[in-house]
Amino acid sequence: MEEGPRGAILQRDKQSYAIIPRTPAGMVSPEHLESIIKVVRRYEIPIIKITSGQRMVLVGIKEEDVEKIWNELGMTVGEATAPCVHYVQACPGTAVCKYGLQDSLGLGLELEEMHLDMHLPAKLKMGVSGCPRCCGESYMRDIGVLGTGKGWTVIFGGNSGGRPRIGDVVAKGLSADEVKDLVKRLVTYYRDTANPGERTARFVERIGMEKIESDVLSQVPYIPLADLNLK
Repeated sequence: MEEGPRGAILQRDKQSYAIIPRTPAGMVSPEHLESIIKVVRRYEIPIIKITSGQRMVLVGIKEEDVEKIWNELGMTVGEATAPCVHYVQACPGTAVCKYGLQDSLGLGLELEEMHLDMHLPAKLKMGVSGCPRCCGESYMRDIGVLGTGKGWTVIFGGNSGGRPRIGDVVAKGLSADEVKDLVKRLVTYYRDTANPGERTARFVERIGMEKIESDVLSQVPYIPLADLNLK
């Protein structure tokens, strides 16, 4: 099968393309904003759309312009179809929000950086929320992290797609370092165990959280775990 331009998604008209520049945890610098505006005007890109994953998609690009636009943007590709971590969605947390209990923005940036270029069975999305209001949609992401006054809660196997699933609480009361370690273990286990094309929600339904506890959590002695299926 012939591949299209780098980091580009063929659109409904079968002629134009869309690209998604990477914006970690939804953060965009003034320089990147200026670059986006310049290419949008220069190449007459008709649509700029904010996605649910806190990213900007540029829609309606001619095939011959895609590579030139990437070069002028100076930004890396935000994956939209590849089997990897697509994004880490994060709320502001204690950085600016008056409700924030934990630094969700800082942790979200670290989690995204940790998992860049990691090949997985299917796409994977993370959501990090700084308080129980859960603005990072943590329960509906493949990996969810939720901040409370007692530390971080880690959630696995959520999905907001056509077959929605609320993720399972894996552990509570963790430090940021414990979260990073546990998330890395969960993602690695998923990578090594899931079937090709299998999202985490279907993976959990197939093998069960008890097996995940046996295979993953037994290796993490600092987690006080009484019940994986906390409601």
